[in-house]
Amino acid sequence: MKSVLLAASALIATPALAANVDIAVQGPVVEITASETVQSEPDRATVGAGVTTRARTAVQAMRDNANKMDAVIGQLRGLGIAREDIQTSGVNLNAAFQYNNNNTPPVFQGYDVTNQVSVTLKDIAKIGATLDALVAAGANNINGPYFSRDDDKAQRGIARETAFKSAEEQARDYARMAGYTNLRLLSVEETLQRGVPIPFDVANQAAIRVTAAKVTPIEPGRVGTSVQLTAKYEMTR
Repeated sequence: MKSVLLAASALIATPALAANVDIAVQGPVVEITASETVQSEPDRATVGAGVTTRARTAVQAMRDNANKMDAVIGQLRGLGIAREDIQTSGVNLNAAFQYNNNNTPPVFQGYDVTNQVSVTLKDIAKIGATLDALVAAGANNINGPYFSRDDDKAQRGIARETAFKSAEEQARDYARMAGYTNLRLLSVEETLQRGVPIPFDVANQAAIRVTAAKVTPIEPGRVGTSVQLTAKYEMTR
């Protein structure tokens, strides 16, 4: 994404965290926004797994769910996943009704309980086997995996340098077109862009089956690390 703002100005104010800094300028100012994304292989993934149960009473629904969820969490721990990498993301209890189209009152079906955990997997190669094992242990809600990198400082540095060079090149083009020969950097502001995990959609959860010969296939692909910055330059002669 690239955008340009060109304006004649006698004074430019650059916002900062501690104070406003005023820089006197004589020539016109060009403002460039440039972004860059660096692709790299993910080294971790996040998976959501949980259990939904139904019973006639809320108490029984919670008890049934707790028993099944204990088995799911036990399976995760048995796979070598550390306790700090398993986090409860939500427990929901709702009354369930069957709604009819003949204007009759809805029929009470019981209570639904859903308990979901978010699991960080640090071994990409074992994601498929982990999903299969979770389903075998009783999980009937699976979402993800969402791929990411634990440390993307190197990728962010490359993206930052490339975006900065791109901004300067664009500013020089505008200066040349406006009849100026040089630039003076006035400010650089980077927009913080956290890496967004890329999901692998397990759309048909019923198709996940545990067999000795086949493990759910997972392709991690690549994830992007992005930097966006805005640079202001004074055009000089």
